[in-house]
Amino acid sequence: MGQGLSIKKCDFKITMNNNNHHTEEISTERLIVRRGQPFTITVSFLAPIHSYLQQLKRTFLIVQTGSHPSKADGTQTEFPISSLGDQKQWSAAVEEQDPCFWTISVNTPANAPIGQYSLILHASKTYCHLGNFILLFNPWCQDDEVFLANEAQRQEYILNQEGVIYWGTENAVLAQPWDFSQFEEGIVDICFTLLDVGERHQRHRDHNQRKSPIYICRTVAAMLNCDELGILTECGTGQCYNVTPLPKWLGSSSILRQWVASQCKPVHHGQCWVLAAVLCSVLRCLGVPTRVVTGFTWAHNTKSCLSVDEYYGEDGTLLTQDKSDRVWTFHVWNECWMARADLLPKYSGWQALDATCQEKSKGPSFCGPAPVLAIKEGDTEVDYDVCNFFAAINAKCQVWIHKPGDTPKPALGATKYIGNSISTKSVGSERCEDITHNYKYPEGSLQEKEVLDKVYRKIKTHETTSSSKTQCSSIPTAPEEPVNLFIHLQSESSLLRGHDLPLSIEVFNHSGGEKATHLVVGAQSLCYTGVPIGQLWKEEFHFVLKSNEARNLQVSVPYSQYRKELGENHLLRLTATLRDEDSCYIYFTQEETSICDPPLDIEFPENMVQYQPSTAKISLQNPLSEPLEKCAIVVAGRGLIYRQRKYRLGSVQPKSIQQLQIPLIPTQAGPRRLTAYLTSLQLQSLRSYKTINTVAA
Repeated sequence: MGQGLSIKKCDFKITMNNNNHHTEEISTERLIVRRGQPFTITVSFLAPIHSYLQQLKRTFLIVQTGSHPSKADGTQTEFPISSLGDQKQWSAAVEEQDPCFWTISVNTPANAPIGQYSLILHASKTYCHLGNFILLFNPWCQDDEVFLANEAQRQEYILNQEGVIYWGTENAVLAQPWDFSQFEEGIVDICFTLLDVGERHQRHRDHNQRKSPIYICRTVAAMLNCDELGILTECGTGQCYNVTPLPKWLGSSSILRQWVASQCKPVHHGQCWVLAAVLCSVLRCLGVPTRVVTGFTWAHNTKSCLSVDEYYGEDGTLLTQDKSDRVWTFHVWNECWMARADLLPKYSGWQALDATCQEKSKGPSFCGPAPVLAIKEGDTEVDYDVCNFFAAINAKCQVWIHKPGDTPKPALGATKYIGNSISTKSVGSERCEDITHNYKYPEGSLQEKEVLDKVYRKIKTHETTSSSKTQCSSIPTAPEEPVNLFIHLQSESSLLRGHDLPLSIEVFNHSGGEKATHLVVGAQSLCYTGVPIGQLWKEEFHFVLKSNEARNLQVSVPYSQYRKELGENHLLRLTATLRDEDSCYIYFTQEETSICDPPLDIEFPENMVQYQPSTAKISLQNPLSEPLEKCAIVVAGRGLIYRQRKYRLGSVQPKSIQQLQIPLIPTQAGPRRLTAYLTSLQLQSLRSYKTINTVAA
């Protein structure tokens, strides 16, 4: 380089810098740093530099990002190398100098755009490309919008690559392991490819917007289910039980890699939990603290309305109406942690973000980020999409009984509570944590009533001033209920596959006279999106109840009736419909049951030491009265085994136990998880997991 400043090499001190910036798991060969925190480089010269101060005055660093970097839009910055650095902006300071090298501390501003950067040395009229580095958000930096003060939470919501996703029903919460794999080799590059493709698709040309975590969250969410270029196409309500079963995906990396390999074409249908899991992986990789959240009984596609209808036949069969708003058995979305500089300070913190397609009155098809506090307080005017989230967990569900050729009639006693159970994985453990209180005040409390009243007042004001529906709308009204009959249905919240399902029905006559009644008890398989798959079983009863008489019935749904049409999520909707033959009033109640597959039991030795060969044992017990045919078990475990392994077991006989020995060589110390899932002709989504602490060698 001119004037005697000739560069021999530049050492990016990757090991030291990446360790300091909590990125060593992403790469040990590339410089990956977090904004708002300095990193150190050493520049070596071909010839000794004797006029240090003179050279220093005319030496600068240039950082640039994006395909067309420019100083005007903030994607290119030139700054001097001095003896003192500025912690609030791009700056560089010489920490150590010698005639043959300079050790330079480079500081990045806490609001710099994230991305892939080039670092250039400018001396006099000569430019030398020193190398490339990646800049991410920094939850460890107090000045970064994603700053998270709690170290245990940073470990969980940024650094933890192994998660748990909850599903099932409110009374039988089931856990599925998921490998977020946000630090696997090449994933960070795929994340930035995702941003590039999304910005081109949305015609966003300004890389400087990448300084905002809000912008990043919305860009990634939009790309997840974009029809043309997105990673996944959402599973439509009419096809939810014909798509590839959940166990096809053990984690996010295979989905992301397949998307890139297919030249950015959607990989496959993606259910809500897959969308949320992949979104969590991308955002954690980019440095935004993120977690996966599950809500049970979720009013989907209400278009911000506070009411949703379900239609049943006279025999209690859930009808497939030509409408998109439904009560989902469960729904999975994300929360991201960030400061909301665009809102009042109280709205900073957890933000709800939902990549699943929504039908909205305006805006894109995803929802958020919406401050969780605003959802709880009913501040439906707050950005983004608070009204949609509020309606999804506060809407009232009205059940209608529809007789062909007749007008639907409201069912009595069919109150269905929405959004009363919201859960996520707890910090530092695999325990399920209830976070419903973050979203709602307790059911029936004075605070809940005040919030609902506030939202209803907004609705009335809005409806008198506008013909459009941009906020929560449609105040639900309850039908007048004559207190004559009472019906209660009780069932097991979960049941091991292969067993009959016992039901208990109680009917009571409150009226002053006899009542002739017609009772229909039924069971049908259900998709988690509220779409019925098929009627499986029903029984009818006719009886007369005297005044104040109670009657209890005990019936069972035979295994033979539900074994072949369970659907992917193994959900049964159980209904009891009671008709008052004199008045034609219809009373209705329902329950949902999860049918559970037999567990895969995983056993580890008492102690496992890093680099020492070991063995895990997997046991499968077949509880069915028929063989499990064409059985295969796939196992995976980062730091325990290399890649996935598939073992073919053949057939497992009825009531027998099959065992499998899995050789392991732990390469990483600390908590390590082994995941196994089984497929067979009879069982399609049986998976299990277990974590063991590996002792460092």
